[in-house]
Amino acid sequence: MFRTTAAILIAASLLLSACGTQEASTTENTAPENETVSSVPSEESNTSNMKDNQTSTQDSLEQTEQQEQEQTEDKKEQQIEKTYHMNENYYIKPNDENGKKKVVLLTFDDGPKEEEMINGLIDTLDKHHAKAIFFVNGYRVKSHPELLKLIYEREQIIGNHAWDHEDLKKMSASEAAKQVTDVQHIVKETIGVEPEFFRPPFGSGNDALKEAVKKNGMLYMTWSNGSLDWDKSTQNKPEKVVQNVLDQLNPGSNILMHELPWTVGALDDLLTKLENKGYSFVDPRSIELEAR
Repeated sequence: MFRTTAAILIAASLLLSACGTQEASTTENTAPENETVSSVPSEESNTSNMKDNQTSTQDSLEQTEQQEQEQTEDKKEQQIEKTYHMNENYYIKPNDENGKKKVVLLTFDDGPKEEEMINGLIDTLDKHHAKAIFFVNGYRVKSHPELLKLIYEREQIIGNHAWDHEDLKKMSASEAAKQVTDVQHIVKETIGVEPEFFRPPFGSGNDALKEAVKKNGMLYMTWSNGSLDWDKSTQNKPEKVVQNVLDQLNPGSNILMHELPWTVGALDDLLTKLENKGYSFVDPRSIELEAR
């Protein structure tokens, strides 16, 4: 009797123990109904995410470096090779003896004046794929900086024509030098670059002025072909402007013109006739900044 009772008690105890263990296990591994089970990311998962982020950052840096390199290469491609120089008589000559000699340099003085005339000149230059130097006065730039920006944004070349349109040879060396540097400063402030070419008003200068121009990194020039577009004899006569240039034409002519209505009207005919004579238009940026 005692043995039977003991056996029953032991069996019951074992059965209760097994049920308790199973219930505890079930409770630990089962979430309440409608409750989301959350998991803690493993160390392996965190490491993988970090590697992905590092790879993405590296790819972004490499892409940025590549873009910067491409931009630098583009700027290099835009640089114009110095294939011409100016001689002591202000003619433009090829550096290579076998280079093209039948070229002219186009220049316009005394601006910037009016938007309509500037656009008219540049429209014609663009039509003939030509570049020109626009020699500007400082006082005009101060009055109309937007016109200087217009010339620059339309990819023509800016030159320094002194602050005032006065005879610099009649000034002291310091006064004349200030006429030069003041234009350099206002042009730089307006478009971000300084002129590389200088022409004195009336073509009047001296050694002191030439030295001041050289210190500012510019090429000093007057001209070798005067269109006389400023003279009363050509006023409102575009055909006279054209004829005056052709009468003085030589290989390497450095042509002086102005921002005037009749010059605007003459320019297309002039450039067409120059091309028909076998001439092309030298890019000012291809001219060395030292005369020889």
